[in-house]
Amino acid sequence: MGAKDLLKLLLLSSGFVGLAAAADSPIPVNFGVIAFPGFEALDIFGPLDALNLLAYKYPMNLSIIAATMDPVGTTPRINPKNSNFSEFIVPTHTFENAPPLDFLLVPGGPGTRATNLNSTIDFVRDTYPSLQYFMTVCTGAGIAARAGVLDGKNATTNKRAFKETSAWGPKTNWITHARWVVDGNIWTTSGVSAGTDGLFGFMSQIYGEDVALNTANGMEYVRWTNASYDPFADLYDL
Repeated sequence: MGAKDLLKLLLLSSGFVGLAAAADSPIPVNFGVIAFPGFEALDIFGPLDALNLLAYKYPMNLSIIAATMDPVGTTPRINPKNSNFSEFIVPTHTFENAPPLDFLLVPGGPGTRATNLNSTIDFVRDTYPSLQYFMTVCTGAGIAARAGVLDGKNATTNKRAFKETSAWGPKTNWITHARWVVDGNIWTTSGVSAGTDGLFGFMSQIYGEDVALNTANGMEYVRWTNASYDPFADLYDL
């Protein structure tokens, strides 16, 4: 029996299920989130709220990465009703000076349809090979697809925007009815709220189900735990 197997056995016998799961999977320390104008708020803040609580149990660092250091808003530049209603996130780094990362999350939102995302796509393409884990939420999968990260992979995306987003990844095997999909170290989730469910799925696999359950309970969040079925796929006739 190797040292790693012995550690897992000791942890399991002591009741530390979450730590035993950690013995099988590398535990990320440096987390990054990409922000671009028109990102979907819950795509970022849902997973981050769960990670905020996790950071009380594990050493973790967070970087918010964007094209510039200017605050990034949830509303695209053009609003058809001329509404002044947006939330902003303040970057900690740009694509040019981002630190090494273990985990990177790419959100979706109307901003994924913008024509000026080359620097975002390039960052994803250049950064992915050094990551332990990569996650997209909603139409963020379209950015990953355009970066070539999803070539030859199974993936899913927002059900309402499924056909549009999947067209960006002709070499990807798009799963219509999945709430989230895991292929190697890549996690892709369906739309908006599914990002939080997918993050809890990630947390369960990497840190242990007890950690995921305790964190969800701390948020008073009711998880969708069936990764293979998303009811919104039927709603949008997929």
